[in-house]
Amino acid sequence: MGRGALPASMEDWPKPGVPVRLVVKTWSGKVEHSGVALPSSGTKLITMKLQNGYNVSFPESYVDSFEVLDDIPTIVEEINDIQPQDENLPLVHLIHTGGTIASKVDYATGAVTARFDPHDLLDAVPELRKIARIRAVKLGNMWSDDLRPRHWNRMLKATEEAFAEGAVGCVITHGTDTLHISSAAMSYGWSGQGGRPPGRIVLTGSQRSPDRGSSDATENLIASVHWAAHGPEPSGYRDSSVVIVHASSSDGRCAVLPGCACRKYHSSRRDAFKPINQEALAFVDIGGESVSIDYSPEAHDARVESIAPVQFDESVRIAQFISDPHLHPDQVQGAIDAGFDALLFHGTGLGHLPISDPEEDSLENTRLRVMLEDYISEGGVVVMVTNTIHGPVNMNVYSKGREQKEIGIIGHGSLCPPSSALVKLHHLLSVGGRESVEDGWEMDLVGENPAFSRS
Repeated sequence: MGRGALPASMEDWPKPGVPVRLVVKTWSGKVEHSGVALPSSGTKLITMKLQNGYNVSFPESYVDSFEVLDDIPTIVEEINDIQPQDENLPLVHLIHTGGTIASKVDYATGAVTARFDPHDLLDAVPELRKIARIRAVKLGNMWSDDLRPRHWNRMLKATEEAFAEGAVGCVITHGTDTLHISSAAMSYGWSGQGGRPPGRIVLTGSQRSPDRGSSDATENLIASVHWAAHGPEPSGYRDSSVVIVHASSSDGRCAVLPGCACRKYHSSRRDAFKPINQEALAFVDIGGESVSIDYSPEAHDARVESIAPVQFDESVRIAQFISDPHLHPDQVQGAIDAGFDALLFHGTGLGHLPISDPEEDSLENTRLRVMLEDYISEGGVVVMVTNTIHGPVNMNVYSKGREQKEIGIIGHGSLCPPSSALVKLHHLLSVGGRESVEDGWEMDLVGENPAFSRS
């Protein structure tokens, strides 16, 4: 069958398993794909398996033409990046860890699995090659909820190696569930001691797998590589050192968010990330054949360039607790007895714990207060964050908060989001123990705490 316009009814689209060549319209022009037809992954979508084994879907409106082939293309799971690249473009390392942005749908079960490589991302988004000279590096194919501090160190090492090889920026593809935690780790690792990375570091992911018509993967990758290649010079503060680039509320526009102060606030929306207690840094607009940055520089002097990032001590263990009616002292005592290096409490409201017993009917509250007093007096580290979405920890408003300060609980005045606070605590413990935490918590290390107040 020769080439022809795709009928609106899709009745002439080949049956699953039939070899086909498809031409689709993208923002940078027409792109040709060869593979085999698959069942549609959604309403008014064309789905096919590419020659590299990757499943991809396009809305009917994107299709320019198609052709049924005589031979079934060879399907392989891995390909070599042999396509020539423009040596005049800036070098960007694409560092791959896994997540939905690197996943495929198993059409037999409907489940999404993380199982393809960074070269597949390049093959699926050829527009990237017009933005930067890409070197793809695979660290793994992990769901982000399986990541540990050892993986933060591997990402830090990969970025260090990238800059040593002349890269101007790095894009780390990452699962969205803990992406904001890893972005904080990159921020503190490179800039927590007052320095700055040699180039830009971007973390990005997608809420929906790339073979779904509603996927945000392509736009997020294009925006991330553009920022890594052409964004502002990093200063070491929140403005450009480590950022999250992710879809905003509309197609064609991606938000650039401070990597040290974000939260994944929605489980399924494409605009899943929001900055906490501060604003977005910039936006990357994708339209037609152009990509542009909407950015107003912040007034921050550039710090001294770091030779290498500070690694996290992988032996450090932090126990976290939620302050609520089911917080019991034996839970906390278990962490103390197990030798955890610090306790991090997500306090209610302005940062409170159940340590008062005004009706004399809740002895466990008194036990918790005495336990924390003893633990801190013996050198234990206890830090408070607030489990509200926005706002500071303020232990001066209520008598309970003042009592917590007198006990020695750290955290008053902090605007640092809980996930970033966890990483900040780990970083400070890695570089100097309890004394480092007491001094460092009152500082705005990387932009996590832009209006720290002790009032």
